[in-house]
Amino acid sequence: MPSILITGANRGLGLEFAKQYSEDGWRVYGCCRDPEKADDLKTLADGSSGLITLHRVSIGDHASIESLADELKGHPIDILLNNAGTYGYVDFPDNGIEVQSFGKMDYESWSFVLAINTMAPLKMSEALIDNILASDQKKIFTISSTIGSIQDCEGMHYAYGSSKAAVNFLMASMAKDLRDQGVTVMPLHPGWVETGMGGETAPVQPEDSIAGLKKVMDNASLETSGQFIGFDGATIPW
Repeated sequence: MPSILITGANRGLGLEFAKQYSEDGWRVYGCCRDPEKADDLKTLADGSSGLITLHRVSIGDHASIESLADELKGHPIDILLNNAGTYGYVDFPDNGIEVQSFGKMDYESWSFVLAINTMAPLKMSEALIDNILASDQKKIFTISSTIGSIQDCEGMHYAYGSSKAAVNFLMASMAKDLRDQGVTVMPLHPGWVETGMGGETAPVQPEDSIAGLKKVMDNASLETSGQFIGFDGATIPW
């Protein structure tokens, strides 16, 4: 049975990933910061005939990541999906974009965003590499964004955009470093999706985004490792 570990599996894209992969018969390790409060994920797990299990990890805390790795020692993981991310502090004001702009930058928040969006995916990959190497598929994916594309930069979004540009670099570098071990690595763009972060005006529904990303992930190989791909299969410019 193939397996996938999903961070941020308690809501939004992560929850939809858990739903679709469990429906396909995959073993799903659903990870979030507070499993006791992850009501939607718990409901999904209860109806999954044991395919979904909940696991605690706070990805901004490296000790928490290492604790998760200890818990899952010896469990092969075909896909590590670094899905959890943040635009900024949860108590950002309504003008959260404005405080990520020139002259108004919130530097404390920027540090937080980099820790979650950039450093955590690398730390997760390092901590769980033995699980990945023990699997059949050996794949690592990180949810990124076109906001991190330097070529298509639209201005503002300094913290979020730089964190995604940086994680794109890390994934491209990891693709080269882990190629000889047979590991496929790829950053993914889910589209502008109607989630808590994407907002109600987003044109893409979660189920459509994840269905598209699953096809990309299924087709990903060492030949395409290191590319930046969107949910529609299109190559995204760096």
